Amino acid sequence: MPTLSLPAEAPSLTDAVITAVRDGVQDGELVPGATYSVYQLAALLGVSRSPVREAMLRLAEAGLVEIARNRGFRVVLPRARDVEEIFEIRLALEPAAAGRAATLGCPEAADCLAVMAAAVDDDDAPAFWAADHALHRALLTRAGNTRAAAIVEQLRSTTALLGPPTTATGRTLREIHAEHAPIVAAVRAGDPLAAETAMRDHLEQTCRLLTGRPALRVVPGVDPPA
Repeated sequence: MPTLSLPAEAPSLTDAVITAVRDGVQDGELVPGATYSVYQLAALLGVSRSPVREAMLRLAEAGLVEIARNRGFRVVLPRARDVEEIFEIRLALEPAAAGRAATLGCPEAADCLAVMAAAVDDDDAPAFWAADHALHRALLTRAGNTRAAAIVEQLRSTTALLGPPTTATGRTLREIHAEHAPIVAAVRAGDPLAAETAMRDHLEQTCRLLTGRPALRVVPGVDPPA
């Protein structure tokens, strides 16, 4: 039987179940392809079936599980091509948002970068990743697109299920912080073109490390190859 645990803090019980399932996959407790019932998962986590059902529906929408009618659910790990597609979507959203944030101003970005720097010095990976997410979210939100921010957050959660973060390839937290620094510098300088370029470079580097090749660069007005 798999061993799962609810996180200490979560916005809701459904969110806690989602986190528990993601952790279970990453820890090898939940095996891709195996079928798990809602009853089984509820019993393992000590919760009612309602938040488990809601969590499974949300994970299915994200493409992280596949609902097996009248049987439960199966974990579905993204393929390398899935991750490339995720970064193609992020490249369509985030560089433009960074440019918009540079035009409008985004003081939160500098605050997030400072937290990332402190986390590097403290070797605090959880705090670093939380600030990393907050920085990307702040730029998207400041650009006036909260829906895009939610989409990107969901896409990042999907990417995380593929395996370890890019730090497993030798990329350090300090190097990741350094990739974000020119984004924030351009935003603070009010330079939208530089902000877009720096964000695009950062996303393409991350995609390269996760998949071995960059995501397709999205060019406005040009259809991607079939």
